[in-house]
Amino acid sequence: MSKTDFPYLHGFSETEQNRLRAQAEFAEYTIFQNINFSNAKKVLEVGCGVGAQTEILLRRFPKVHVTGVDLNEKQLDAAKKFIGGMPAVANRYEFHKMSGDNLSFDAQTFDAAYLCWILEHVPNPAQVLSEVRRVLRPGAEIVVTEVMNSSFFLDPYSPNVWKYWMAFNDYQYDHAGDPFIGAKLGNLLTQVGYHQVRTEVKTWHFDNRQPALRKQAILFWTDLLLSAADKLVEEKYVDQEVVTKTKEELGRVANDPNAVFLYSFMQAKAQVYF
Repeated sequence: MSKTDFPYLHGFSETEQNRLRAQAEFAEYTIFQNINFSNAKKVLEVGCGVGAQTEILLRRFPKVHVTGVDLNEKQLDAAKKFIGGMPAVANRYEFHKMSGDNLSFDAQTFDAAYLCWILEHVPNPAQVLSEVRRVLRPGAEIVVTEVMNSSFFLDPYSPNVWKYWMAFNDYQYDHAGDPFIGAKLGNLLTQVGYHQVRTEVKTWHFDNRQPALRKQAILFWTDLLLSAADKLVEEKYVDQEVVTKTKEELGRVANDPNAVFLYSFMQAKAQVYF
């Protein structure tokens, strides 16, 4: 498998690019609640995609310069267009087509690194983390946010959603990804030489106490799941009937007055010492 054509399950359409921006907006509060890059000057973002997280970094930390790297030219073009439409952040960012496990930067170039929803897709996450460590300065902090797909819970019980979700995860495993990598971040960061490794489980749990947020979360999840439908059907992980029934079940749950949605993910932080 070429590093430039890894089988990203969701594809690279304009619809998917818009979904990624909506996802970043939905998740911003939870992801960034305990992130502070106020003292950083040069932040490396690995897997910057369409620039959805880049925009948040630039907005929240007005003194930083963000260097984003990604392998897909369509995503990078979208990022340049998206961030380029924001005159207030001019000269505070740059984007490069580059692999996270083979960065073309000198050692000790950056004083912070940010990775979000990227290691789940790469065949060798330890190599990516090691390469990021190489280009970080002493005392720099890395923040990594990743999935733990075993945590997903939805009520009322929706059998086709579960079939689809298992196929979703199987696809990722079969294509050298890891849909459960969040729980492994502590080991990975320690193994490649980071220090002061801390992990935090972050959870979206919505029920009758927050009906508006519950519906928003289920609709967000519906978009996330169905963005992979074409690829899963094409490669025979599911058939069209399962996709149709999954969509129907998610619609019913979204409108159920007693629905429950729960999903947890992991955020890890660590320092670089030499």
